[in-house]
Amino acid sequence: MHALIVVSHPHPGSLTHTIARSFAEGVATSGGHTAEIADLAAEGFQPAFNQADRAAYLLQNPLPSDVVREQERIDRADALVLVYPIYWWSFPGQLKGWIDRVFSNGWAYDEAPDGTLKKRLARLAVHLIGIGGAESGTYARHGYDQALRTQIDHGIFDFCGARVVTSEFLLGASTQSAAGHIATARILGTQAFAREAAAASA
Repeated sequence: MHALIVVSHPHPGSLTHTIARSFAEGVATSGGHTAEIADLAAEGFQPAFNQADRAAYLLQNPLPSDVVREQERIDRADALVLVYPIYWWSFPGQLKGWIDRVFSNGWAYDEAPDGTLKKRLARLAVHLIGIGGAESGTYARHGYDQALRTQIDHGIFDFCGARVVTSEFLLGASTQSAAGHIATARILGTQAFAREAAAASA
């Protein structure tokens, strides 16, 4: 099986990138599976939802070619993995814009003129890894952890029918905690397709 790991951070030497690579290494050691890392910053993905995107959302024009390329990458994958730093208690802007543009009407879901909705990503397993500097107590005390899961796990992926398998926050990111977070990411990678493997052998 194949995992597409989408990472959003401008610095390739960041902990975010290291965690993405560690997850990919875990996938590679888990028994014949493969992983591809999509580095949105290095690839220069343009996140701003524009007039062409709006016309495509309204099903008036075809999707822009850069959006089609991203959708094709997801279509080739059995799992989508998002690895990102938490900025202002949410996604970085580039990753949010990637979702805005790529998860389009007619591909991620079908919205009929009468408002009825068909979810189109039921086949897709999703793994979410957010990396934050604040401690877990801060997230729990202010409800940031639940707010993130509400807007991302439910608001985005449940809306499209995708199954969120992993939803992890690696918090208190520091020199002391980095090694543990990297090790956790590798373990998560080795387990990425465990559910599918269990179902196949049942």
